[in-house]
Amino acid sequence: MPGLRLRGIAAAIAATAAVLCAGCSNPADPSAMPPIDGLAGTNIGVDEALHDSLPAEIRDAGVVRVATDVPYAPFEMFASDGSDEIVGLDYDLGQALARTLGVRFDFSRQAFDGIIPAIQAGKFDIVMSAMTDTTERQGVLDFVDYSVSGSGILVSKGNPNGITTLTDLCGHAVAVQSGSKQAKMLTAEDNPCRSAGKPDAAVAQKPKDTDAQLALMSGQVVADFMDKPAAGYAARTANSGSLFEVVDDARAPGGTDATPNGIGIGRGRPELTEAIRRALQRLIDDGTYTQILEAWGESGIAIDTATVNAGKS
Repeated sequence: MPGLRLRGIAAAIAATAAVLCAGCSNPADPSAMPPIDGLAGTNIGVDEALHDSLPAEIRDAGVVRVATDVPYAPFEMFASDGSDEIVGLDYDLGQALARTLGVRFDFSRQAFDGIIPAIQAGKFDIVMSAMTDTTERQGVLDFVDYSVSGSGILVSKGNPNGITTLTDLCGHAVAVQSGSKQAKMLTAEDNPCRSAGKPDAAVAQKPKDTDAQLALMSGQVVADFMDKPAAGYAARTANSGSLFEVVDDARAPGGTDATPNGIGIGRGRPELTEAIRRALQRLIDDGTYTQILEAWGESGIAIDTATVNAGKS
């Protein structure tokens, strides 16, 4: 790993990587998840009007190609170590949307910072990867918003560095996932540290959030700055909850800068965007959406109305 100079640290990471990644990548018991057909006590059926409203090329292919960055628990992860089977909140919501629309949602792995270029190149139709709906991203994607959450600070158990607020990270090494909202927040010209008159954080950008958590475990960084729901899941599940905890800032109980997260669709495909929005609203109305969130322990990110491009920052 770049920046590691001590063999002892490298060995520690190697020894604990399997335990950490198992906790961060997988639910405690994927087999305990309710089958999609049983969610909200209903059989999810095809809405023929929504199916007919899909673009002709989607109806003809019978499939929506979905880009997702795995793992980013609990939104997307692998069913077990060594498995290629994707599970998670985004996956379950995608399957419920697919059944409503009468097509398949085929999920494929794509590094987070390469998702938008891949959609622009026509490799995928949509992204479902806990992506924040921002005005910058709206330049290339339309977002059907399905949750609202802020950024959270994941620290080692016991919070040895006494981190209590975002500006406590200033002057320290902090891990983030490359291409994420959190990476941009900490590296911007007007980042919170400069605004507070403090030195910048030393931002270590990692290709996967599990890499960021390994950096935290090894002591390379004092914190992993990430979506708060994902931080909470890591704290609850990694090594049975013994490795991490989430900083609870009383001034931002939902996380710093809470914003919508959305299903991203390439611009210029309004029929697909509207069909997905209407399908999501149907799942919200019939309770399926709520039960999916509850099954993954994330009811706090729920919304009441499926919106398009609600992000304003």
